[in-house]
Amino acid sequence: MEDWDWRILQVLHEQKNITKTAQALFMSQPALTARLQHIEKEFGIKIVVRTSKGVQFTPQGEYLARSSEEVLQKIRDIREQVSNLDKDVVGTLRIGASSYFTMYTLPALLRSFHQEYPAVDFKVTTAWSKDIFNQVQTRQIHLGFISSDYGWEDRKHLLMEESIYVASAAPITLEKLPELPRIDYQSDALIKSMIDRWWRERFGQPPQISMEVDKLATCKEMVRYGLGYAILPGRIIHDTDNLYKIMLCDKHGNPLIRKSWMIYYADSLEMNVVRAFVEFVEAMDLTQVK
Repeated sequence: MEDWDWRILQVLHEQKNITKTAQALFMSQPALTARLQHIEKEFGIKIVVRTSKGVQFTPQGEYLARSSEEVLQKIRDIREQVSNLDKDVVGTLRIGASSYFTMYTLPALLRSFHQEYPAVDFKVTTAWSKDIFNQVQTRQIHLGFISSDYGWEDRKHLLMEESIYVASAAPITLEKLPELPRIDYQSDALIKSMIDRWWRERFGQPPQISMEVDKLATCKEMVRYGLGYAILPGRIIHDTDNLYKIMLCDKHGNPLIRKSWMIYYADSLEMNVVRAFVEFVEAMDLTQVK
């Protein structure tokens, strides 16, 4: 059975629908059906039964589909180990990063690395930091860039620290914040918790949330147009001169800091491509990457 057949089973198990699976794999439905029939003939079983709502896996098909992730992971491991027998830095680097890191740092970082190691390909996953943490933990990816270390107990590297600011298009004071419209955005749970804790320490009433948006960049633009203030990490506003900014400190006078980390397993350094990338990142000042 070919690698692609395992991938077909994996995606079909996720989608439970022939049409959606074909679209996800950029295949025609007849081609997908033909491959399924080939797999069924090879194993001498019926894999799925079509229903009005999609497809239902038979017990034998369910077992094969659930095995697909393990098989594909083993194939990836074998390919990486074979590539690693050569001392050259080649292969595919599987990276996970938070949306924030992906937007403001990762593209320039990968460009710089690729200029030095052009034989390396990248597979990048973007998600919340907690999800990236889980993907590193389960070895779905080689390493992750996240906004908190989440208690990671293996190898990690502090990439940068940045202060948290109140930003507004007009002059404001911290004392007036409860009376002013605030723009909120979706963020990692630990960052949100840090901001919420700061607010509770300082104010006895909740903020006036006038707008909620999905992305940091959108929030920044709404602030620029005077629709409210927001609490934002420094990196996103450091080059914006037309905003008023107030650095946030806790009740002891210590600045609120957002930390970005690179996490990975120590044994992954046995792979040339991972070791080269880790060494490359650790030698860089990512606050200067643009």
